[in-house]
Amino acid sequence: MKLLLLGKGGQVGWELQRSLAPLGELVALDFDSTDFHADFSRPEQLAETVLAVRPDVIVNAAAHTAVDKAESEPDFARKLNATSPGVVAEAAQQIGALMVHYSTDYVFDGSGTRPWKEDDATGPLSVYGQTKLEGEQLVAGHCAKHLIFRTSWVYAARGGNFAKTMLRLAKERDKLTVIDDQFGAPTGAELLADITAHAIRATLQDPAKAGLYHAIAGGETTWHGYARFVLEMAQQAGVELKAGPQAVEAVPTSAFPTPATRPHNSRLDTTKLQTTFGLRLPPWQEGVARMLRETL
Repeated sequence: MKLLLLGKGGQVGWELQRSLAPLGELVALDFDSTDFHADFSRPEQLAETVLAVRPDVIVNAAAHTAVDKAESEPDFARKLNATSPGVVAEAAQQIGALMVHYSTDYVFDGSGTRPWKEDDATGPLSVYGQTKLEGEQLVAGHCAKHLIFRTSWVYAARGGNFAKTMLRLAKERDKLTVIDDQFGAPTGAELLADITAHAIRATLQDPAKAGLYHAIAGGETTWHGYARFVLEMAQQAGVELKAGPQAVEAVPTSAFPTPATRPHNSRLDTTKLQTTFGLRLPPWQEGVARMLRETL
């Protein structure tokens, strides 16, 4: 089996290189690859790459993820998040490949308190959310064999993340202020990559499993709760902090105005994913604790 990974350099793409390798021959590309074109700002070249590689599975981890910047460059965000994935999906359909694509909780309007289900009505509040929704629709519409995973609050040990930012600030300041009215589950890129590999194998064996799924870690918290957990772990590890967990002040979203509107409710119901693929999604604390043990 041959697999084509697009967007290998991102947080999820980096972990996918590990999780997909045992499944078959892996061709992993990024926007600056020279052997094949994989620049999502040039959608016209992507179909050529797919047809040249002729993979059995295509995993797209490329995206425009700068949520606030997308507000000022909607056309560019749409090209990366919708147009190009649509082109890849058309090419995947042409060669009979399974296409895997990632989306986001930002396709919803963030209202209410219950976890969103896959068939709930969408209502994105931002350019990022709207373009990711368009990408979902194009992938599903153009490629019959697809897996689309909506996720949220993704982090990885590699590169920058919220936990590392909180640790840096806690060493510099006596007090932190963190939002406490947005709810979700921090989800590790490592977990997403492992879910993806498992789902690919299962879907190739049973094509009826293709479709749209919500994929996040178990449980829920706020950014405030997330920050306090990180600082508690750091203290237990002996890290010297000026601001400990008790010095994290809870504030509303309105305290930090941003160009893009953030959803208050980023909870996603993962029942369909767990039932279809026989998976257990661990509590978010397990993944964050593991990431911190790697980075502290």
